[in-house]
Amino acid sequence: MTLRLGDIAPDFTQQSSTGEIRFHEWAGDHWVVLFSHPADFTPVCTTELGKTAKLKDEFARRNVKALAISVDPVESHLKWIADINDTQETTVNFPILADADRKVSELYDLIHPNASTTATVRSVFVIDPAKKIRLTLTYPASTGRNFNEILRVIDSLQLTEYHKVATPADWEHGDDVVIVPSLQDEAEIAQRFPKGYRAVRPYLRLTPQPNL
Repeated sequence: MTLRLGDIAPDFTQQSSTGEIRFHEWAGDHWVVLFSHPADFTPVCTTELGKTAKLKDEFARRNVKALAISVDPVESHLKWIADINDTQETTVNFPILADADRKVSELYDLIHPNASTTATVRSVFVIDPAKKIRLTLTYPASTGRNFNEILRVIDSLQLTEYHKVATPADWEHGDDVVIVPSLQDEAEIAQRFPKGYRAVRPYLRLTPQPNL
């Protein structure tokens, strides 16, 4: 099953390090970062789960829940979590799905034969409160994920969800944004963007971030 942006994230029920997860019910009205790991006790993934734990407050501020997945069983996860806590000097504070039967991995197309016929690739899904997939990223096993980029994208998605703007290249929270080309009514533009805008070209109009 190939999942595309805008698709409804498949629902599932699966065991995890914190008990049974009924995904859509567990997600509730939160955004979700669902990210997969090839296996427990792998070095790059150990650093990533430690980083995720350390970002708890940043995710909470954005109304985001984190959910990891690996094809190893719960018992292995619990032992791995102890290692993560020790080596990364943190406390894992989110569930890790125990997808030993690969049910969720197959739903989300995480088994790529060119990489491994038995383990998941390292993918990220950002899912909004309506359960729609808003971002997908897939990394090779040798490259750790950039969590600053994941947070940046969530900031962009949440901003552009509620305002008629897009974010330009290398945008960071607080930078100017782009007024979407479909918005042409000057009265509405003035109402939405009282700080005004700068037209570099008729199709390229920059305005201060509207929710600041």
